[in-house]
Amino acid sequence: MPSNSDRRRAVMYARVSSKEQEKEGFSIPAQLKLLKEYAAANGFAVAQEYVDVETAKQTGRVAFGEMVAYLKAHPSVRVMLVEKTDRLYRNLKDWVTVDELNVEMHFPKEGVVLSRESRSSEKFMHGIKVLMAKNYIDNLSEEARKGMQEKAEQGIWPTKCPLGYRNVTGPDGKKIIAVEPTLAPIVARLFEWYARGDISLKEAARKAHTRAYSIPRAGPKCQSAPFTPS
Repeated sequence: MPSNSDRRRAVMYARVSSKEQEKEGFSIPAQLKLLKEYAAANGFAVAQEYVDVETAKQTGRVAFGEMVAYLKAHPSVRVMLVEKTDRLYRNLKDWVTVDELNVEMHFPKEGVVLSRESRSSEKFMHGIKVLMAKNYIDNLSEEARKGMQEKAEQGIWPTKCPLGYRNVTGPDGKKIIAVEPTLAPIVARLFEWYARGDISLKEAARKAHTRAYSIPRAGPKCQSAPFTPS
């Protein structure tokens, strides 16, 4: 076994985008375990590990961007280890971004190694997998929109209540929204201030803070500090 300084340096990337994927075996620890075992078996020294966990409340891939920046800044690190294709890409822009790095990509779960020297047929199959990954994400988005549309058509409020309202169950058992009596006047007053056209949103916020108005995040239970109109 070559010494650590003689081994090729690589970065590892792992990602999950939902609790469902965790249940299906795509958990971060499982991905990292697979990649570390692969690196050890193939003589790679792991220079950096990058992990993205996307949830309904927190989207975006900070670690992916950091990995791209690291590879651009370290031309001696030209190997990327990722469990499989759909863990790396979410859209065609990601594909282009990674392709421009000119790195050797290893996807252990698929048994695929891809680089600029790979055959055209291998690159073609990889492109098909990227498109399939994008289609999967597009389909999830489409199904979510359909579900929300169906709820709206049935008179059910499909998401958390807007600021100034609260989620309640109506007489027929359907989820609806109702005015939150304590918070609603504060929201109405903020709109009135801004509608005058002589103050900005930031100034309206400062004015609210000066008067000790408490504006919590919208959610199933809305609470606020006492409101005194003026």
